[in-house]
Amino acid sequence: MTQKAILTCLICFGLGLVANAQKLDKFGADLGKKSVMGKEIRVPYSDVVSYFGFIKPGATPDETRDGKKYYYLYMWVPVAAPEIGIRMVSPIPEGMKPVETDFTGADYAANAGDTKSYFDTWITLERADGVTSPDAIMKGKTSKWFSFGSNDDSSELPAQPSGSKYNSVLRITSETSNPVKALVVGLYRIGFTTYKTGEVQGGFVAQVGAPVKIPGVVISSSLDALMKQVNK
Repeated sequence: MTQKAILTCLICFGLGLVANAQKLDKFGADLGKKSVMGKEIRVPYSDVVSYFGFIKPGATPDETRDGKKYYYLYMWVPVAAPEIGIRMVSPIPEGMKPVETDFTGADYAANAGDTKSYFDTWITLERADGVTSPDAIMKGKTSKWFSFGSNDDSSELPAQPSGSKYNSVLRITSETSNPVKALVVGLYRIGFTTYKTGEVQGGFVAQVGAPVKIPGVVISSSLDALMKQVNK
């Protein structure tokens, strides 16, 4: 094979990697997970809701913690769940768009065509103590928050344009015997930032999955907007 032919093959291979870099597979659950020949096999979540967002350069964070800028997505969960999965991918995969049941951030539409800006995702899931009814959502501003855990990098998610697998996934199984770790009706929030201290900027899609149907899940970037959506 000539040098020119080899170079052409390498270029085509590289373009193929880029084209498939952000393709999302179905979101699988921990419940019912099996290992077949050393490979994990998961049943897809039966209920998945997505939030499409964009963080503009210099955007004010919701909180600064340990020197990192944190942003929150607030979520109302109207029924108890045996498991909840959260995954965040940045940038938004090309061709992936919200459907009627999904949610979008204020800056998403104006920047939907930007597939180059992205960040190294790092996510957490927390629940507000004592907020178990829609009319108490605003108490989340002063409530204590219980953490279910966090995730930085996941090898099961597609690589970012840099080639690094810096997208995040977190699955939580409800511990009904432990009130702090039980996935009960209530107010939750997905916190996200970057692994390293720095700016969070660019497009992202956050997906919330459950192994059972949970009608009425609402996701918003502010408590005020969440309150209005849940109670409309």
